[in-house]
Amino acid sequence: MIAEVIVDITNSEVDKVFDYNIGDLNVTVGSRVGVPFANRKIEGLVIGIKEKSQLPECKIKFISEVLDDFPALTQESINLVNYISKKYSVSKASAIRLFLPAEMRRGRVSEKQVEFIKINPAIDLEAVYSSIRKSAKNQLAVLDFLKSGKSARASILRQEFSASAIKALLDRDALIIDKIRVNRLPYSEMISEDKSVQLTGAQNNAISSVNNTNQQVTLIHGVTGSGKTEVYLQLIKEAIQKGKTAIMLVPEISLTPQMFKQLRGRFNELCAIIHSGLSAGERFDEWSRLRSGEAKIAIGARSAIFAPLENLGVIIIDEEHDGSYESESSPRYSTIDIAKKRCDYNGCKLVLGSATPSINTYMLAKEGSYNLVKMPERINKRPLPEVIVADMRDETRRGNNGFFSSYLKEELQSALDAGKQSIIFLNRRGFSQQVICRDCGYVAKCTVCDVSLNYHKSGDLLKCHYCGTNYKMLSACPDCGSVNLSLIGTGTQKIVDELKKLFPQAKIARMDNDTTRNKEGHYKILSAFAKGESDILVGTQMIAKGHDFPNVTLVGILDADMSLHFSDYRSGERTYQLLTQVAGRSGRAENKGKVVLQTYSPQNPVLKYAMAYDYEGFYEREVAIRKATKFPPFALIVRILVEATEEADAIEGLKTVYMPLKELYEHNKDAFLFFNKMKSPIKRLKNKYRYQILMRLTANNDAIREEIYKIVTSAELVKATASVEENPANLS
Repeated sequence: MIAEVIVDITNSEVDKVFDYNIGDLNVTVGSRVGVPFANRKIEGLVIGIKEKSQLPECKIKFISEVLDDFPALTQESINLVNYISKKYSVSKASAIRLFLPAEMRRGRVSEKQVEFIKINPAIDLEAVYSSIRKSAKNQLAVLDFLKSGKSARASILRQEFSASAIKALLDRDALIIDKIRVNRLPYSEMISEDKSVQLTGAQNNAISSVNNTNQQVTLIHGVTGSGKTEVYLQLIKEAIQKGKTAIMLVPEISLTPQMFKQLRGRFNELCAIIHSGLSAGERFDEWSRLRSGEAKIAIGARSAIFAPLENLGVIIIDEEHDGSYESESSPRYSTIDIAKKRCDYNGCKLVLGSATPSINTYMLAKEGSYNLVKMPERINKRPLPEVIVADMRDETRRGNNGFFSSYLKEELQSALDAGKQSIIFLNRRGFSQQVICRDCGYVAKCTVCDVSLNYHKSGDLLKCHYCGTNYKMLSACPDCGSVNLSLIGTGTQKIVDELKKLFPQAKIARMDNDTTRNKEGHYKILSAFAKGESDILVGTQMIAKGHDFPNVTLVGILDADMSLHFSDYRSGERTYQLLTQVAGRSGRAENKGKVVLQTYSPQNPVLKYAMAYDYEGFYEREVAIRKATKFPPFALIVRILVEATEEADAIEGLKTVYMPLKELYEHNKDAFLFFNKMKSPIKRLKNKYRYQILMRLTANNDAIREEIYKIVTSAELVKATASVEENPANLS
């Protein structure tokens, strides 16, 4: 028999199926195997088995070994590999890596086995007792401890009774060691009780609508605090009761432990968590539990869509509007696109949830392509928080040049006096934005990325927020030697420092990428805040979504209009979504909430819609603008990104791709609204030079779109890489 193998090399020159002789090995479709390739042994994945090869038998090598005792990929996963490879113009090897824990490759992780010791059932226990000297008290104690037939961890026995006593009994064959696999369970200390919940009419209606619609996709448009999470849990419960499995996605790793806690409270060990913050061993064990069927519910961020579950009953994507569901590294896939393919294969439903759906999703729902369910009220009809606008122009005129308006300071003091908690939101991190020389204008930049460095007071460091490189803080300007350096802008660290000066009695916590680097960073900060261990939580966008803190009655939004001024057609949409989500953290229990929104543009229509929680009004205005200017969803933006370690190679790669695309443009100008080549806004990132070709196509132009993919895929690039993105989430 012949196995069709994809080797674990992402180079396009070997992106094809290779035939290998199975011999007498137990090989099935989906197996990981070791194979000889170009005078070395590498890993590969079997995607098919056939009787014969078209190649001469003498040229077909034998598979060296089977790496696992089970097929690593299901048939559905192999189908998705082929789809991703074709749709996103990537090698099959790159697509396969999405489905496997990275540490499985090259054997960098394995099962965790723990030694357990018990009495050897084959020995005469009384004879052993009589042969041991009475002075060997530890040996006798071990036998007394184990003689009831139980076993115990070897490490615990050695600690309790001494290693020498255990060794002596093992040497006598009185004891034997069993090695038992033990799963490394993340957040094992997390315990949550399953609270009985009386569903509201709106929740029952949502569940019924999902179950009874003929549409594959349902959008649940529910305001913050409307009870969408309980709807998700009920839908998962129904899937499990039918003998099926489920995937639950959230946009931020910070949300994953909170949702995992709720799922574990309801479904216990049937849940497995998947995200990049876990250790290598934990990721492998959670993946293994899902693959074996021991766990039936996968919860996680974007990558959990590739969970190795079979017989899916439902896929749920919470906060569907979030940009994190679009991959910004190759393969540049859309999570919702992959979810739809999985639902097609399994015949199950896809549920999208959001208080602020993306314009494209809401349009599909309003036009009838998706089933639309509305949940316009909070649980028990609690009011949405009152939004007060603080016009920072007036504050400046009154001589207040600080970060906090007088109104926000008053409300923070009132919340502290009442024993309530507050959240301060700033969509930046670090102590300040830039270090600048006031004499010559020099700005400190990363040496491998074309971006400014951020100052972090903790450690007195300069950090690149793109590649993560740290630098020592400058003592003088490297260009002119001046010591007249200034910190321009602000970040979360600086906000915390200012709050400590204003409210020295307050306990203040900070949550951003710097304080949540380790696996449990998010969970520990959020858990402590939920327990009331801090009065004010300062954070970036990771505190904006999904969190439920009953004691929070005040949310302060600094620089509310900052994201309005980004040069992106979605800047208004993103600003509305972010402000609405942040505001929704306030007043989620019995106490009425308040939101103080600080802005220099109080008349901006987007802010007005956000203050009034008027999504429909915002949507109608935004759609009218997009339609008039021919931006998505009334057009398709395609970006070709060319990258290389040398700038000359990037330019040469750009030319190679650009010339046939230009010819396509010249012959089909009616299909193009825009076509041009340029440097990327961030010219160099992680030591790679970046150039791009931007195109805007008229809507429903699949023929041109497919031709673009063909041109990029067939381009012969030697020292550069090119990738295609549709409606990219980030154009930088």
